[in-house]
Amino acid sequence: MLLTRVDSGLDGVVVADTAMSEVDGEAGRLIVRGHTIEALTATRGFEGVAALLWEGYAEGGGDETAVRAGLAAARVKVFAEVPKLLATTRGLNPVEALRVGIGMLPDSNETPHHFLVCGAMPVFLAALLNAEKSMAPIAPDPSLTTAQDFLRMVRGQRAGTVFEKALDTYLATITDHGFNASTFTARVVASTHAGLISSVLAALCALKGPLHGGAPGPVLDMLDEIGDAARAEAWFDDAFAKGTTLMGFGHRIYKVRDPRADVLKAAVATLPATAGRLAYASAVEQGAIAFHDDTVAHQSERVPQLCVGVPVPVRQFQHGEWMQHDADVVLDDVPRLH
Repeated sequence: MLLTRVDSGLDGVVVADTAMSEVDGEAGRLIVRGHTIEALTATRGFEGVAALLWEGYAEGGGDETAVRAGLAAARVKVFAEVPKLLATTRGLNPVEALRVGIGMLPDSNETPHHFLVCGAMPVFLAALLNAEKSMAPIAPDPSLTTAQDFLRMVRGQRAGTVFEKALDTYLATITDHGFNASTFTARVVASTHAGLISSVLAALCALKGPLHGGAPGPVLDMLDEIGDAARAEAWFDDAFAKGTTLMGFGHRIYKVRDPRADVLKAAVATLPATAGRLAYASAVEQGAIAFHDDTVAHQSERVPQLCVGVPVPVRQFQHGEWMQHDADVVLDDVPRLH
């Protein structure tokens, strides 16, 4: 009997061309619109990277000031939807509720949809997180950047400059990363001309998984379980003996260190040592490295969330990447996937 081997997955399959980014896992390089991620984030924050990604594809593209203004106006506009969102999502966790919120945005809304969805994410998420603490939602401040305003809406007051900069760097660093699962999902939906809001909602559902953007959740669970840095060595010894997968360490694409880790490590280094669980997380990281080889990709991508007071769902801010790829599909009219 003739047996034919069929490999599952899409490894090695060319699905489309894109000018957005190139991921070189062998060399540990990430290029976004012609810039290394290190050079890009050294000069641009979230709005600046969004302007670069959207250049030639969407309103405000190439103009950081216009992007900042568009996002600020969208945040103010969507805040009117917060009461309805909170009333319809009781009992759901923030990410589940965020799916409802994005689904509430009508295709008929006259605000450019890339601004609308990017503005809705931080406003909805901050309101949902505050509701968990029995706090009233805080209206956005259009004079601030996305990172500044999100921290203010969550904390109730402006955060320190170093904390705002750390979050801004985090958001800028994760804006685009090739054809990952959520981006591919967004492109599939966009290829049907279902609309940008539907594409982003589908991508958010893919990002939620623990093997994608949901990974920080298990990382924090691990830190909670270890409890104290003094227990880290024994915990990792037991984990490795059992063959437990360590979430937050390593990356299936990068064969060497993830270049985003160094960017985020530098951002974290500017924060006070007493910030959040920074010292504890760093100690746990070193404990894991001691039990692994020197090429392990460190936990650095997760550490900023522990330090600036940002909850796990902030990873859902990857919307800039999805919308740029959606425009890439629609404007370049690539072969339909339906």
